[in-house]
Amino acid sequence: MPLPDALKQARLSGLDLVEVAPNADPPVCRIVDFGKYRYEQAKLEKERKSQAAKLKEVKFRVNIDEHDYLTKIRHAEQFLHKGNKVRVQLQFRGRENAHQEFGFVLLDRVKGDLSTMSAVEMEPRKMGRAINMVLSPLPSQRRKLRWTVPDEDLGEMEADGEPAETDQTEA
Repeated sequence: MPLPDALKQARLSGLDLVEVAPNADPPVCRIVDFGKYRYEQAKLEKERKSQAAKLKEVKFRVNIDEHDYLTKIRHAEQFLHKGNKVRVQLQFRGRENAHQEFGFVLLDRVKGDLSTMSAVEMEPRKMGRAINMVLSPLPSQRRKLRWTVPDEDLGEMEADGEPAETDQTEA
């Protein structure tokens, strides 16, 4: 539609003629309330920014116990499952600094354990008295939970929160 006709139609309806796609050939315009259009665009921009990955941090020590290690791995997996990036930090204290190779071995183990959920964004790197590594989540269709049990897989539970009884005969 020619520009004068579009402007005339917009004035008749009491709205504004807004150029939506200026790079298109021919440029695309819409007849809308300009204030409402700006509000919707700002809302979309804010939503897009809020969906950007947040950076969560999980701290380890060289002599971490197995149960503590698994707990931290589960937390990191949950962060990655929600789409957040994870910074893994391994801190050294005192004489631990003399054996930094143990720290790199531990971070390689973390990397392997979270390989189904993440890709390494920043390889393990020594920074001061710590080694840092950043993991970013894989695309949602490629993520596979290994350590965390999804809520729907908890089994049948009764109303009081106890596991449902199953028929098992004693042998």
